[in-house]
Amino acid sequence: MAEKKVILVTGASSGIGLATALKLVAEGHVVYGGARRTAAMAPIEAAGGHVLSLDVGDEASMTAAVDTILDREGRIDVLVNNAGYAVYGAVEDVPIADARHQFEVNLFGLARMIQLVLPGMRERRSGTIINISSMGGTIYTPLGAWYHATKHAVEGFSDCLRIELARFGIDVVIVAPGAIDTGFNEILGEQVAKASAKGPYAAMAKGIADASRPGRGSKPDVIAGVIARAVAARRPKTRYRAGQFSHLLVYLRRMLPDRLFDQVVLRAMG
Repeated sequence: MAEKKVILVTGASSGIGLATALKLVAEGHVVYGGARRTAAMAPIEAAGGHVLSLDVGDEASMTAAVDTILDREGRIDVLVNNAGYAVYGAVEDVPIADARHQFEVNLFGLARMIQLVLPGMRERRSGTIINISSMGGTIYTPLGAWYHATKHAVEGFSDCLRIELARFGIDVVIVAPGAIDTGFNEILGEQVAKASAKGPYAAMAKGIADASRPGRGSKPDVIAGVIARAVAARRPKTRYRAGQFSHLLVYLRRMLPDRLFDQVVLRAMG
């Protein structure tokens, strides 16, 4: 069996986070799942893992979660920064307060969790930080400016961090899922309709809502498997891409001129 590690997975109440926590427990690691909805993490406890109340938009909650694990286990070997959500709607329509909160959770919450675990990792000169980005950190879609901005930021942040921490023996890994069946599409459609279904962006909003049908995409287990491989690797890759369209759309983004890729995206959105 691979070396047993102490792992914290944020956003572990559903989707990729829940699947990842269960996969890592099954592989024999000491796993702590953190999320606001602790009841939804019952499967983690049933499998032999641990759960913590964790809100990555709240300083006291983040500090308490990390301190609890350090008190119990003495270390955190791996941080899987999975917590996040998406705000969709036309830039003109989305309130700036909502946009700020998007960054607070998707970027600043991720960064603060890293700050909290780094002193111990640096002292031991070992550790792995896995930041869950998205193919949305490379490509883009209409009415998704705020969400894509956070994921582009996570990619740049992670690249800089990787260089900073290499001398301390700490790996920084980006996992960029493609389309994953986590309920994201259903929420996206609802958000777009709420923000921009009326007014100048109504036609575009309808096209995106129609294209965002529930049940599409790869299963979260696909990404959980990728994360487990990164955890087990002696020298993990700097980036992992997996899930429906994750390679195809990134390839097209790199190969096509901007305006041609714009047209590809618009056609896909109906």
